[in-house]
Amino acid sequence: MIPETPLGAGPAGREQTPLRMPDGPQGTSVGASPLHVLRFLAAALQAKAAVEVGTGSGETALWLLRGMVPDGVVTSIDADASVHREARGTLRDAGVPASRTRLIAGRAVDLMPRLTEGGYDLVSVNIATTEYPQYLELGLRLLRPGGVIVFAGTQLAGPDTRGAMAQALRELIREVQSDDTLVPVTLPTGPGLLAITKRT
Repeated sequence: MIPETPLGAGPAGREQTPLRMPDGPQGTSVGASPLHVLRFLAAALQAKAAVEVGTGSGETALWLLRGMVPDGVVTSIDADASVHREARGTLRDAGVPASRTRLIAGRAVDLMPRLTEGGYDLVSVNIATTEYPQYLELGLRLLRPGGVIVFAGTQLAGPDTRGAMAQALRELIREVQSDDTLVPVTLPTGPGLLAITKRT
C-alpha cells in the first residue's frame, strides 16, 4: 500500500493514488501484512465473489484468490487499462486460471453501480482517493449479508492533514461511526486497513 506515484488529480479532477500492498517476507504463509489480512478475510468469509478497486500489479488479487473458495472469482477494476497486462502476467505465472478473474478498465465509481447488488462477499478498495465516502456507499450495496469492505491506506500520515484526501478519510470515518448497523475495525498493518461489516 505504498503509493506508486505522487499524489495527483485522477479522472474527473479527483485525487486518486494507486496503492501497492507490501506482502512481507516472500513465500511466508504466516504474516501481518495487508495481503495476509485480505487472504484471511477471504478465507474466513469463504468468499466466492470479491471486488477489487485498484488492480495494480495483480498481487492483491492473487492473495485474495488464495483465500477464496477454489472456484471463487475476483472482479478487479482499474482506471488505468495498461496495468491489466502486468496483472494478467502475475496471475498467469501463479497458475491462476483466467476464469477466476475479471479485469475491467474504467472508473470504479461508474462501474460499481452496474455490478450485482448483494452479490459479493468482499470488497477491497486499494486506492487512496477523495471519494472514500462514495466507495463506502457503493461497496456496501454490493455486499451480501455479513460481507466485508476493506479500505487500504487509512492512516493519516505526513504534514498535510487538511488536504482533500485527509478530509475524505475523516468523512469516511464519520459515516461509519454514525451508522449503528456497521461494525468496523482498524488494523495497524502497512499504512493502515479499515475493515467494515454490516450487521445481518
